[in-house]
Amino acid sequence: MPDLPIIDQPAIVVTASRAEEAADRTPASVTLIDAEKIERLSAPLVADYLRLVPSAAVSTSGPAGSQTQLRIRGAEANHSLLFVDGIRANDPAAGNEPRFELLNADLASRIEVVRGPQSALWGSEAVGGVVSVEGAPSGADPSQLFAEYGSHSTWRAAGRTSLGDRDRGLSLGLAGQGSDGIDAFDGGGDRDGYRNWAGRIAGRYRLSPALLVGGSGFAIRGLSQFDGYNQNSFQHDDTLDETHNRLSAGRIFAEWGNRDRSYAMASASLLKSSNRNDLDDVFLNRTSAGRRTSSIEGGVQLDGHRFIAAAEGEREQFEARDDYYGGLTNQDRTRRHRSLTLEWRGRKMGPFTPGLAVRRDLFSAFKDATSARASLLTDVGRGISLAANYAEGIAQPTFFDLYGFFPGSYVGNPSLKPERSRGWEISARYRRNSVSASLTYYRQRLRDEIVDSPDFTSTVNADGISTRRGVELELGWLVGPALRLAGTYTHLDATEQKVAGADPEREQRRPRHTGSLSADGMIGRWSYGAAVSFVGKHRDRRDSAPYELVDLSSYWLASANLAYRLSDALEANIRIANALDDRHEDLVAYRTEGRTIHAGLRLAFGR
Repeated sequence: MPDLPIIDQPAIVVTASRAEEAADRTPASVTLIDAEKIERLSAPLVADYLRLVPSAAVSTSGPAGSQTQLRIRGAEANHSLLFVDGIRANDPAAGNEPRFELLNADLASRIEVVRGPQSALWGSEAVGGVVSVEGAPSGADPSQLFAEYGSHSTWRAAGRTSLGDRDRGLSLGLAGQGSDGIDAFDGGGDRDGYRNWAGRIAGRYRLSPALLVGGSGFAIRGLSQFDGYNQNSFQHDDTLDETHNRLSAGRIFAEWGNRDRSYAMASASLLKSSNRNDLDDVFLNRTSAGRRTSSIEGGVQLDGHRFIAAAEGEREQFEARDDYYGGLTNQDRTRRHRSLTLEWRGRKMGPFTPGLAVRRDLFSAFKDATSARASLLTDVGRGISLAANYAEGIAQPTFFDLYGFFPGSYVGNPSLKPERSRGWEISARYRRNSVSASLTYYRQRLRDEIVDSPDFTSTVNADGISTRRGVELELGWLVGPALRLAGTYTHLDATEQKVAGADPEREQRRPRHTGSLSADGMIGRWSYGAAVSFVGKHRDRRDSAPYELVDLSSYWLASANLAYRLSDALEANIRIANALDDRHEDLVAYRTEGRTIHAGLRLAFGR
């Protein structure tokens, strides 16, 4: 993998299987972004690092803090499953999308992205892939304080610490950031800024050699200003809209046994979210939701084979309230679902290592579904391996798809079916000494895609098939402590077929060509990181009349960070974002920031 700091000790991946495994032993396509890269690049949001992942198309509806969507391998924005410190974190009050615009990178020490359908392991939303964001584990991180200030009155501040060790310890962190922003409409109006506050806590305690208990939690509060629609003309305009977001969750678990032999684990989690929209400080509407999850899991190793079984129960609640329409959009909804997952990871038989996973989801509101994944990893020798995967994915309709209502413009469709995807990939990999490389070809087909109705007043399941296929190239070279290089390139062909037999249409917000280069390292008291990502031409539809399709230009997004250790504990840094001053749009008529410059200080104890 390109992002491993120590080549002869492969990193552990946690979401490519129900159990941890070495990165070089998983057949799945995985990218790891480690603590060194996160600190050396010093980007403020998790979404900034996702631009360095193959087949990850990131789009923002304006400056930093605006709605940010991720599409992996051409999938939809709500087809990526997000875990934060082991908690399922997609927001059921916001169309089941991950809220990447709210994820503060100053509390992250590791980002893991598994590409391709993973519903056989993790269930709904894992169609394009899975993203796991983790904070520093107990005892593994020095206490730190960090502050930064820069262009557009942008500020950041964070503090984190950890106590004890991996068996008996606690880690926690607090972080905030904000900006006055820019005018996202035409550059001549009011600025659209944001504020973001976040906290996390995680701990574990080993009561005995066989019994471990622990928990984790996070809380996020966000405010984002944006330009919405003129209430008279219904056109996109320079307005005083703002959204207030709250997302918090907690998880507890107890694990008995030894994962190298046999184990059993029980866990429970609770997530709450709220999204309120105001116009010039006047309340318009609000959505809120909750998700309760409980699960039991057990595994055993027999003669080199690993077997895992997991059962899960989930209950989601959704609430909508408004003043703008006099309460006509108000609603209260509840749904439940249960699942059973079985995974087998075979022992190595000669050069071959097989694997199989099957999951059955039982929905209260839809037809039950079964998802499967089959894999084969082949060790050719001399650092070369081959991998092949077949996998399926599902995505439940969102509450808004089913029950959303705006008088005269939109009515949900409670008859919708879950979307279903199936696909395969083949990969050739090389990993030896300080060099790693992989070349992957994938193809996926999405059925029952949820699309706008012909009159744009509701949603329907398309009776055609949407196809995504592409090639991913990933390279890494550890030159030494002074320099680590990584590069990616992706070619994607994503088409949508709303009506069976009709000509496929090119999918929106999916560039055909994307790529990235990154470098980081340390010499003496200096540490540094730089990255550049390329986003090719892509298509978007204007969100107000005449709603035409527009081809948006390609762009380069470059950043760099340079830090100098003033003393054993104190470090100063200077960071440049959008260094090429590329004035681009991810969405039609939503401006993004130009070049910005920031300076900061980091105080670390116990390095």
